[in-house]
Amino acid sequence: MFRSTMVTLLFGCLMVTAPALADDMTPGGSAPAPQDQALATLQAENAQLSRKVAELEAVPGINQDALTAKSRQRLREIAADVKGQCKSLADFESFVTWMSGNLSGYSRYIQAGSVAAGFARALPIPYAGQASVLTKFISQGVLSLNAASVSVSRYLSTSKDFAARVDALDHAAPAARAKEISDLTRLADQQLRRDMGDARAKLKAASELSASTLAFLESLDHYLGSTDEYWNRTKSLLTRKDADQKEKGYLSQSIQSLRNRAGGFNARLQNFETSTERDESLISSLKVYGELIREMTARQASVGDHVSGAPGT
Repeated sequence: MFRSTMVTLLFGCLMVTAPALADDMTPGGSAPAPQDQALATLQAENAQLSRKVAELEAVPGINQDALTAKSRQRLREIAADVKGQCKSLADFESFVTWMSGNLSGYSRYIQAGSVAAGFARALPIPYAGQASVLTKFISQGVLSLNAASVSVSRYLSTSKDFAARVDALDHAAPAARAKEISDLTRLADQQLRRDMGDARAKLKAASELSASTLAFLESLDHYLGSTDEYWNRTKSLLTRKDADQKEKGYLSQSIQSLRNRAGGFNARLQNFETSTERDESLISSLKVYGELIREMTARQASVGDHVSGAPGT
């Protein structure tokens, strides 16, 4: 449609321009020099436009088969990404489970930190000021981690199903393959993208939770390393039968373990975020291809109905 319109307009220009200028010529058949120059300029421009039209006509247009091939390639790229994410998702699940199990162990330090905030001037802002808020930190953290676990499991299930169906395209008949590509495009846009974004957001929240916990425990460890006041005032909260020194060692070990696990988690999370952002772009282009294919199919059906309903057929 675009090329036909371009050709009609340009050749209309070629047919009209010269006579229009000819009307401006003098009765004696000679035109003033400025008009001769203008005519020559327009004729040169029209000749250049004619060449451009010919070049456009020579460029092959994209058809439905080419769009289907592009859609299939996009599906393969997305499937390759989600397959690569499966190992990271398993690691995320492991960290979330570990963090949930250890969060209750940190609660006594956070609870004691709330008491210490009233007198521990060495606890840096904002942690001393947030100590009372951190008493609610555990219950909220458990809910956040549980939500992350559910989200990761859901995305893992969706991505495995998606990748398996993309792999099966190679063995499908051409007619069935075209329909399956359309169904997979819809699955990627409506479910895979949604589950992917939800998992990324929930894992980001888990990362922030671990970072907040680590920062507080580190500031607490720094403070109690310089004074015994903390232990004397919070002994009823922290110690039962264990000696203070054992508690100090347990806190240090907890901090080191959390630091190591959180570091590995955050590194994998950064790669996961980069991968899923790329996949969202691929899904967007895949959706465009799908819309173009449906539009072409509808036009072909319309033409077919028009031809079959024409007189004499």
